[in-house]
Amino acid sequence: MSEQVLMDIAVFFFGTIIGSFLNVCIVRLPRSESIVRPRSHCTVCKKTIPWYDNIPLFSYLLLGGRCRSCRSKFSFRYFFVEFLTGIVFLGFFRYYGLTAVTLAYWVMLSCFIIATFVDFEHRIIPDEVSVGGMCVGFLLSCLIPGLHQISEKALAVGQLSMRIIVVACLLVHLLDFLAHKRKPDQEDKALFFIIIMLLFLQWGCALLLSRISPSEKIFPFVRSADASLVGLLFGGGMIYAMGLIGDVIFRKESMGGGDVKLMALMGAFLGWKVAFLTFFIAPFFGAVYGVAEKIRTKDSAIAYGPFLVLGCLLSMFLGDQIITWVLGQYGIYNPSL
Repeated sequence: MSEQVLMDIAVFFFGTIIGSFLNVCIVRLPRSESIVRPRSHCTVCKKTIPWYDNIPLFSYLLLGGRCRSCRSKFSFRYFFVEFLTGIVFLGFFRYYGLTAVTLAYWVMLSCFIIATFVDFEHRIIPDEVSVGGMCVGFLLSCLIPGLHQISEKALAVGQLSMRIIVVACLLVHLLDFLAHKRKPDQEDKALFFIIIMLLFLQWGCALLLSRISPSEKIFPFVRSADASLVGLLFGGGMIYAMGLIGDVIFRKESMGGGDVKLMALMGAFLGWKVAFLTFFIAPFFGAVYGVAEKIRTKDSAIAYGPFLVLGCLLSMFLGDQIITWVLGQYGIYNPSL
């Protein structure tokens, strides 16, 4: 057996182990329960599941997807999440190799899997995943410059676009306060404070980039941090702006806060260009699912997070080609960016 095959098997089973942990997060985070204690147990008979009944994939198959003690049925989702995590970890390993960037992407993918399954079931995306994920994405970007291989021109375009979007959102909020003669509540104040702090941090990174030479060792790390902040604010700002427009048109909340934070997470890991394309791709998948759900349940509300994830993954691998082709038709995008 070749070394590559052995590595593939090791990575796949490492992914299934992570998937087993993700199952715990999917079940417990929406209930605000600890993901550390108690140990894994049957939700029916409450008995702790021993280690030999908790081996990813194999235990589910050997026990027929049932609890050894009370024979109650376990959801097939447990097996599927373990298998899916193993497959996507292996796929990214084969595409990017075993690098620091791959490790960062595995963290991002773990957030995506939790968000997808929780959103489908509960119509929420836990802050532990979205906010925690965007913070980790920024920190990893500071440490792994390979996460954001972006030219100065492309970064400048992202910076300008991000500032326009963020300022527009803040102005809309200000006008809303003035029109309805209401004062900002604690949540509004916290949001404004975070946005202003992120803008100042991004401005500081941009200023530092202008003062140091590209040949200096610190330069790629600062540029990666700057690109992460631009992507975070751009991604979150775009979908937040869409939500504000939807609120006016439909006169009700049209975009959940979890979706905004999830897009910010994507931007933090992948930058503004992927976030930009995700913004336009996700609605196509969401619309198809939304129509089907409307016919089936008469409910027009859908879990949008999974379609953001799907759009994001497509954008990662096909983003440059799609952006170049679409915007290039109008002469407003240069592939060299």
